[in-house]
Order: sequence, then C-alpha cells, then structure tokens
Amino acid sequence: AAPTAGLHFTTPLIEQLRGAGTEIAEVTLHVGAGTFLPVKDDDATKHAMHTEHFSVTLTTLRKLREKWGSIIAVGTTSVRTLESLTALAWRIERGEGYNESAVGQWALYDIPADFTGDRVLDTLIGYMERTSLSHLKAATEIMITPLGYNFRIVENIITNFHQPKSTLLLLVSAFVGDDWHKIYDYALAHDFRFLSYGDSSLLIR
Repeated sequence: AAPTAGLHFTTPLIEQLRGAGTEIAEVTLHVGAGTFLPVKDDDATKHAMHTEHFSVTLTTLRKLREKWGSIIAVGTTSVRTLESLTALAWRIERGEGYNESAVGQWALYDIPADFTGDRVLDTLIGYMERTSLSHLKAATEIMITPLGYNFRIVENIITNFHQPKSTLLLLVSAFVGDDWHKIYDYALAHDFRFLSYGDSSLLIR
C-alpha cells in the first residue's frame, strides 16, 4: 500500500518546508492488507489486528527527542510506528532488553502514564548508544482506540479522511475525541475527497 498521506508532500513542498526550518525524519512501516480490513463487530475490542514490521534509525530518534512536544506524524502509518516505540522502551526499562517480537494489540494500554514520550526516546537512544545499534526493528499489532489510549510521541497528525468502521478512523477518534464527528461532517458537507488519493487534514490536540 502507498503511504498516501505522504503523497501530498511533493519534492518542491518538502524543500520549501526545510527552507522554513522544518526538520523531516523518516520511519518505515511495511503496510499490509490488514490495514484495510473493516471493523465488523460493534465491539472494537473483538477486532483482531494484523502484524506489520517497522524500522526506526538512531538518527531519527535523536531528531524526535530534539523536537519532542512538537512532532507532527504524516499518516496513520507513522503514528503506529512512533507510538509502538513506547513498548520497545518499556521492555528495556523493565530489564527485558530489546527484541524484535511484535508489540501486542493492547500492550500500550498497560504501560504507566508517567512513562512519558521523552523518557521513551531517552531510553531507546541510551540503549542504542550503549549497544552500538544504528536502527531498531520490530513488529506491531497495536490498535489505537478511544478506549483510554495515551499518545506519548505524536503531538499532531496529517492524515487523509478515512472510511467508516476502519481502524484508521478509530485512531483519529482516539486522537481528537468526539470532535471527529464535526471534522467529518464538515468534510462531507464541503465535498472533500476521502480515502487514499483524497484530501488531507491536520489534526491538532
């Protein structure tokens, strides 16, 4: 699948952003077909998430730490990658060490709220520097829903408009709260284009 939110960023736009002082860092998540599976049950907790593999470099983590508190994720793919880092850092914090096993669907909900994003990034950067790792690789099955999810890394999101009964729309609703209804009502009333090659939105908490 294409990283569709990123398609809005043409080369001239990226150069313009960099010229204005915007730092750009890259993450990798191998998007699978499961991203597009609808949530068929009225109880979202019964939806089984797919597994996707991701990779983040030490260079990117250092940039994220420098800009923590003002990080804008481009696309729900980037959101899932960045937020999954919390689980890797928590494994290290608890003395389990780093491993590439998948971050479970609900794993992030059990991590204490005081394990904040800055601590997550400091933990990962410190571990990678001590062990001479240049990048982290793992997999994620996380499902971000309004059921008490705590965003630790991502401050704002640029994303397209998603279809009903999708895990992507659940992520949006978890991020902005009940106002997601107002956003989507406005988009529908003004003929915004939805889905992969549609219009974009900037979501600010």
